[in-house]
Amino acid sequence: MRGFRAVLRKEAMQMLRDRGTLQFALMVPAMQLVLFGLIDTNVRHVPTVVFDQSRTEESRRLVSEFVNTSLFDVDRYATSRAAMREEIVAGRASVGIEIPPDYARRRLAGRPADVLVLIDGSDSSISSQALGAANGVALAQSLRELGAGANFEKLSIRVHPLLLFNPDSRSANLLIPGLVAILLTFSGTLLAAFAIVREKERGTLEQLMVTPASPVAVVLGKLLPYLALAFAQLLLILVLMTTVFRVPIHGSVPLLLVLSIVYLFALLSLGLVVSSWSQTQMEAIQRTQMFLLPSIMLSGYIFPLSSLPVPLRVIAQVLPATHFIRISRGIIIRGASFLDLWPSVAALIALAVLLVLGSTRAFRKTIR
Repeated sequence: MRGFRAVLRKEAMQMLRDRGTLQFALMVPAMQLVLFGLIDTNVRHVPTVVFDQSRTEESRRLVSEFVNTSLFDVDRYATSRAAMREEIVAGRASVGIEIPPDYARRRLAGRPADVLVLIDGSDSSISSQALGAANGVALAQSLRELGAGANFEKLSIRVHPLLLFNPDSRSANLLIPGLVAILLTFSGTLLAAFAIVREKERGTLEQLMVTPASPVAVVLGKLLPYLALAFAQLLLILVLMTTVFRVPIHGSVPLLLVLSIVYLFALLSLGLVVSSWSQTQMEAIQRTQMFLLPSIMLSGYIFPLSSLPVPLRVIAQVLPATHFIRISRGIIIRGASFLDLWPSVAALIALAVLLVLGSTRAFRKTIR
């Protein structure tokens, strides 16, 4: 044990001086604990659209039964079945409830009443729980009538659920469109995270500082090669998705590719910001991990955004992955168009512009 104390003191001092390692060791477990502790895996407040053709007290009571489950949030009404389906295709609603015009008449006459429930099948966690809750509403109503002495067979409500976009519930159709965004998040952010810090480690940053190129030109010059590489990764992922896993793309492929470029610009700019803040490549990897974990947990890939607390829901809106997952699922699974996705597209473009400006400003501070 000769020299043990000296080595221990030296290593402890080096560890305490390495702020990047300390932040990674202390903040990441705390972040994981907060994320896993606050996220409610029980789906709640699912956006729901109602097409009520009956417009009676009985139909309004049925809608209230759905709302009282705390799973359905009826925040919009449609005027036709096509309009109700369009709300689901656009991602503004995940469940559609259609009440037929003879609903009240059949209920008052003691005959079974039918209700159509359309469920977005592009999110497995929402679809499975919405399906069970819709059947539960009908069963609970029928059991109450049975307890009141009514004829169960005649007065039951028959719910006809229809799973849209993925009727067979193939796991590949559900997971891979969102996984595209997650894979690009890992590769795109890490690729650019080494751009500036590599110059620092090699001692070539000073040469870059004396060039006549402006900071914006330097940032874009560093982004474009990695953008081409990340775009090649995207094409490879899409080819494997359609050929190996047999996941069809129901929407516009050119639209998906164009919006993917915007997403990659946002990721690479974020990587440049991290690179400008870091002194070593290991520190850049550690800082990148702090962004990757929220991108997985808060983007809607694993847990629906409706189950997140309000503060985490706000944080989710500033993550590029949140908006691109909506875009990729919308185009690949639901066949959504640009007009259906424009809020997510606008948010993604705004984040990309802000991150490019932020990376430029961070680079200016680096070269001063």
